[in-house]
Amino acid sequence: MTDQAHDHRQSKSPASGKVYLVGAGPGAAELITLRALHVLGRADVVLYDYLVNPRILRYARSGAELISLGQHGATRIWSQHEINEQMVALAQAGKTVVRLKGGDPAVFGRLADELDYLCEHGVAFEVVPGVTAASAMSAYAGIVLTERDAASAVALVTGQLSDQAPHERLDYRALAAFPGTLVFYMGVTTAHRWVPALIAAGKDPKTPAALVRRCSLPNQLVIRCALKEIPDQIRSRRLRPPALVVIGSVVTASDRRSWFEHLPLAGRSVLVTRPEGQAEELLWPLSELGADVLVQPAIRIEPPESWEPVDQAIARIGDFAWIVFSSSNGVQFFLNRLRDLGRDWRALGPCRLAAVGPGTARALAAYGLLCDLQPPRFTADDLARALKHLAMGQRVLLVRASRGRDVLREELAGVAAEVVQVVAYRSLDVERPDAQIARRLAEGRVDWVTVTSSAIARSLATLFGTDLAKAKLASISPITSGVLRQLGFEPAVEATAATMPSLIDAIVRFETTRSSDA
Repeated sequence: MTDQAHDHRQSKSPASGKVYLVGAGPGAAELITLRALHVLGRADVVLYDYLVNPRILRYARSGAELISLGQHGATRIWSQHEINEQMVALAQAGKTVVRLKGGDPAVFGRLADELDYLCEHGVAFEVVPGVTAASAMSAYAGIVLTERDAASAVALVTGQLSDQAPHERLDYRALAAFPGTLVFYMGVTTAHRWVPALIAAGKDPKTPAALVRRCSLPNQLVIRCALKEIPDQIRSRRLRPPALVVIGSVVTASDRRSWFEHLPLAGRSVLVTRPEGQAEELLWPLSELGADVLVQPAIRIEPPESWEPVDQAIARIGDFAWIVFSSSNGVQFFLNRLRDLGRDWRALGPCRLAAVGPGTARALAAYGLLCDLQPPRFTADDLARALKHLAMGQRVLLVRASRGRDVLREELAGVAAEVVQVVAYRSLDVERPDAQIARRLAEGRVDWVTVTSSAIARSLATLFGTDLAKAKLASISPITSGVLRQLGFEPAVEATAATMPSLIDAIVRFETTRSSDA
């Protein structure tokens, strides 16, 4: 241990907090490290740069304070001194602080400034590395930076320097003679200076180059050109940061090696509208297909206003031959309440369990319970038909939401000895959408909106009004499609089965067919 590290540890008081300087990766949320997720889940305060994917912030601890450090063209960008002071002040107040940076903190991320300031003030810290933009670009654009026959070295170069202009600080002769690949960070706005300087120093103006903007994100853009053409490409396309510039022969073969831009949903934006905590079943598969996934819950899920009816049903649970679950939420709320009352799954005794579909059956399986009945088609109507002869003359408990169709009780009432229906959770409309998502939808910059229940369909119509028609709607079932049509919206696709994978398949089939026809 160095003397500096020893002194730093000794100066930390027991009541002081700690600062984690964390790399958020190049853009795609799934490229963040496990260590980064772990410290995010413990943070009291998160100070994040505008380049950080907003989806990453979903992994912050519930109740953590999220502080944006500004965005170009939207809000004032914090100075480095302000950031340093805020980190120290929060840590000295006993807070656990995550300083969340795009890419890797140690690669052009002002890490040295922040570490020195934390050391000077005796604040404990840890650095959590992230995937830097150059390595991510190599993977996502198919530009192999150290291809054996073309480049045995890579130089990472900044196009922005703090004290002097780049042409006064960079050794262009050395860069021009460098026997490998050059990667310029933050060089878009200064390319009109450094490109001529590099050519004047001896670099062949015809050297292959590529500009890669928003690396690893669904709207990633790759422009291949010659070194001398870089400033014109930036100017004519009005290219803005964040972008990398790669220079070297490794760019030549990159076009055929690119995979990311050929994903079936590349360049498409999809709005997921499921309740908070349930978006992941669509979010991650859509992301893997290249989609830009936005999340705007249309409904929220809460406990019932009173547990008394559920508690009464649990008290006589042994009377029921069947317990019927019409959603995974019902499974979770009902079984968690059973456990809260001091009972476990043995209380279910000989009860048989029915689920409306595979998602509900999986929710039961998560509690170690197997489903006795699941209809071939995943609707309440089909579940009622399948149960009719099985539940004849028996007592049935229906576990449901606060709203929805009453088809199960109506169909079973005539054949069962008793049908008891309890509300295990409330489904409530979200009253106000996220302003940025509402703006994107209004401007026609959302390609798809997923509609996974009738309640969500009605809430979306209230939240967005006629702007909802500016996107294509993907419906989970004929019933949901019917509700959309009643509201004046025609779904573009409908899932062949009422499951999330089937809904995704419907979107992919539509996009694939459209691409083939183009």
